[in-house]
Amino acid sequence: MPATTPEGVAKSVGVSNLRRVVFSEENIRRRVGEIGAAISTHYQEGESLLVLGLLKGSFIFMADLVRTLQLPLQVDFLVASSYGSGTVSSGKVKLLYGADTSFEGRNLLLLEDIVDSGTTLEHLVPILNEKRPRSLEICALLHKRRVTMEKEARWVGFDCPDEFVVGYGLDHAEDFRHLPFIGSL
Repeated sequence: MPATTPEGVAKSVGVSNLRRVVFSEENIRRRVGEIGAAISTHYQEGESLLVLGLLKGSFIFMADLVRTLQLPLQVDFLVASSYGSGTVSSGKVKLLYGADTSFEGRNLLLLEDIVDSGTTLEHLVPILNEKRPRSLEICALLHKRRVTMEKEARWVGFDCPDEFVVGYGLDHAEDFRHLPFIGSL
């Protein structure tokens, strides 16, 4: 029988300091399907999309989401960091890798794992807009609703409690990304 308590789940995946499961694997799977359907409906039939995943946190979300999209698409990645090994954003965003793909005249969908301080998106959106895309939309798996941003996420998986969460791609000092659920440390 699968572990159902946070302690049982944590033990089964080798995590001893998990406080609780915030979003279950089943709830995430269901919600990703709903977001994929909404995104597919938003774009015109035959319109293509360039999905940009913010690494490293969005990689699992991105893989699951693009498989639900019912439209032609390409994928690429950006690497930006504002955390380092801490649990609070430093407030300084470093763009460590920018996509080689041309964005001009294309529909861009920027995937973010979590909107916490909003610093990363506030830094990246103007950079992406300078590349003259046809459109730019944001999809975030989690949103803490701490800030109002100039460009809000059009699609959000879950409103996230004000806790440090890991799993489903989200990490703490590069650990816990492999968890199939999202939990609180």
